[in-house]
Amino acid sequence: MSPTLTVRPTPDLVAVAWLKGVAGIPSGSVATTLPSDNTTWAASGFVQVTVVGGSPEPHMPLRVPVLSVDCWAVNPGSGRPPWGKAATLAELVRDGTLAADVGRTVTLPVGGLTARVLSVYALSEARRILDDDGSYARFSLDVALAWVGVP
Repeated sequence: MSPTLTVRPTPDLVAVAWLKGVAGIPSGSVATTLPSDNTTWAASGFVQVTVVGGSPEPHMPLRVPVLSVDCWAVNPGSGRPPWGKAATLAELVRDGTLAADVGRTVTLPVGGLTARVLSVYALSEARRILDDDGSYARFSLDVALAWVGVP
């Protein structure tokens, strides 16, 4: 009989849950994968998060992943990227790192799990990414997110 794996909080799950709670960012517009149908997020833009590194605390359950946060906007059928919308999303992420409620508990979408986000801070300024298709605009910034799982 094989053992049953217990679902655990992961950096991806915690990062998405935290970003969904940032003021001004539509909660349905945050994930680790950009939806292929851009008409579903053209009006709101989209925030994509990828864990790119970090350092877990070796003697405590503290996790501190480094995230690449990509803020996307699109004008379907147009060759004009909506740079302002993508930049605004990036600034909302930055504002979220400065919010008074940054130390909050987030609910993860699986297993009824929760995590306590202790601090979030920007590691870079938002930068315009110029290598995308004509109608896409993307700003990217790096963020560190310190968290612990809540039993």
